[in-house]
Amino acid sequence: MKRREFVRTAGGATAAVAAGAGATGTAAAQEQQPDWPSGVTSGNLGSYQDARGESEVTVQVGAGDSGLAFDPTQLWVDPGTTITFEWTGNGGAHNVQNVEGPAGLDSGDPVGEEGYTYEYEVTEEDAGITHYHCVPHTAVGMHAGLAVGEDIETTEAGGGGASGWPENIAHVGVPLHAHWVGIAAVLGISLTFVFTFYLLKYGESAHTGHGGNQ
Repeated sequence: MKRREFVRTAGGATAAVAAGAGATGTAAAQEQQPDWPSGVTSGNLGSYQDARGESEVTVQVGAGDSGLAFDPTQLWVDPGTTITFEWTGNGGAHNVQNVEGPAGLDSGDPVGEEGYTYEYEVTEEDAGITHYHCVPHTAVGMHAGLAVGEDIETTEAGGGGASGWPENIAHVGVPLHAHWVGIAAVLGISLTFVFTFYLLKYGESAHTGHGGNQ
């Protein structure tokens, strides 16, 4: 490869990698979730929905393969939102009951009927994070969380859940912020660029000199 072709190709690769890393880092930095208590994060399924701005949202009761989860497991809404808890009919009889927090969630006695619903209208008094569960299945992880309002302590999530990445990158050491991702990518590609340039330059010179002695 000629040096001019190499410069053009490597330059394009550097820009592409830097842009990709920047976009990835920005997405990670924007992935903010409420700082859920451990009782919520240990709940089955672990799905999350940011439903702020929506007037109505549905939570499945008896979700997952075994019917022992709430879906979404973690929900963030505004005051004034109406939450409809809808039973799937799977996993036995369930109910919705507050464990800790401001929201007064209480659907009453456990129900196993598919299509049964319990509606809860969120108010300003529910602001904060509420941990709730299904009483008959609390021991097997049927827990969930409800965050209400904007005054919520958040934590940076790094694509947890089904993707397989840690929910919070800080769990594996230090937070991986967007600008560090970009800097590391650009630095790595730049060093590769310089190394390969000199390799080509001196490699061509050595090859020419060797050929002239023959």
